[in-house]
Amino acid sequence: MNINAIKEKVEKEKEWLINVRRDLHKHPELGQEEFRTMEKICEYLQKMGISYKDKVFKTGVIAEIKGEDQGYTIALRADIDALPIIDKKNTSYASINEGKCHACGHDAHTTIALGVAKYFSDNKIVPPCNIRFLFQPAEETVGGAKPMIQEGALENVNCVFGLHVDEYLPTGHIGIKYGAMNASSDTLKINIYGKSCHGAYPSGGVDAILAASHVMVALQSIVSRNIDARESGVVTIGTIHGGTQGNIIADKVQLVGTLRTLNPEVRKTMLEKIEEIVTNVPKAFGGSGEFIREEGYTALINHDKEVDIVKENAVELLGEDNIFEKKTANMGVEDFAYFIENTPGAFFTLGVKNKEKGIDAPAHNGLFDIDEDALLVGVEMQLLNIYSAFNKK
Repeated sequence: MNINAIKEKVEKEKEWLINVRRDLHKHPELGQEEFRTMEKICEYLQKMGISYKDKVFKTGVIAEIKGEDQGYTIALRADIDALPIIDKKNTSYASINEGKCHACGHDAHTTIALGVAKYFSDNKIVPPCNIRFLFQPAEETVGGAKPMIQEGALENVNCVFGLHVDEYLPTGHIGIKYGAMNASSDTLKINIYGKSCHGAYPSGGVDAILAASHVMVALQSIVSRNIDARESGVVTIGTIHGGTQGNIIADKVQLVGTLRTLNPEVRKTMLEKIEEIVTNVPKAFGGSGEFIREEGYTALINHDKEVDIVKENAVELLGEDNIFEKKTANMGVEDFAYFIENTPGAFFTLGVKNKEKGIDAPAHNGLFDIDEDALLVGVEMQLLNIYSAFNKK
């Protein structure tokens, strides 16, 4: 593995990478609607002579290059969907699909994965092992990772890497995180039942609003009194609906919220405590409670060995001063978590900020853009990750 040789070959792809990324950026598609994106990915793969399977979870693509050791497979994931946001940039590659924009960098992720494939194809290099490319739809919506896995995306995969553009890091910087990087999520639906009566005679009924208020307060005690202070958990109730008129005791209140945790055991404990509170607190007021949990994403927990690989490669490629080790996790979700839930792997971030070029808008914003020099860094990092992961298998 010669870094200079890799850089030299990837540099020759620069114009191609920029053109691919700009084409994808100009034609963004939302989750489960990425039909053109899927067709373009397949078109590039066909030109490279790489076998693939399309229409995975409707709009996803799984491609594979056979390597010297066909008993070992490393996967790279690239999400392909865009966001329902108006593109406000004044560029030649601004979105032409009204109300849709690649404001989270998935066009760059797709381009980088294709760039890795092109490296092996153009240079007629046989990789050290099988390389599988997972072009995943619907990351921003229903989550395409789990359905792709159910359709065989991780079959015989030994290791998987994913990256995400990072608008807070300058181009030429890499962000890493050991352990939990993103939270798990659960939607909480809580129904509190009482008995309606005239507001002037509350003793004749059961006040569901009063009971719901006590449930709300009790829920906030879970983190402070049932969870180790060194762990993380968040319970948020975002909506409350109940009652019909100011002088009528409400007979039903619905609370809807979210639970975010970084540790599967903490998640389990908090869900049990929520159930206990919802079931028992309303009884003290003569009412009853019902808890409905809608399971969301699992927590993204990186594997130390694979993070070490990313870190070592980033240091060798970019220098130790250009590595940012994140100390705290993101309480937002990322469905790459499913790819590494039971398979070794790591997720890292790629700096794309360049103030001198005026590229510093936050993600999920209509002005979001990337410094396209970062595309080269992304391709180089994933190539180095492939060689290192195989050598350290």
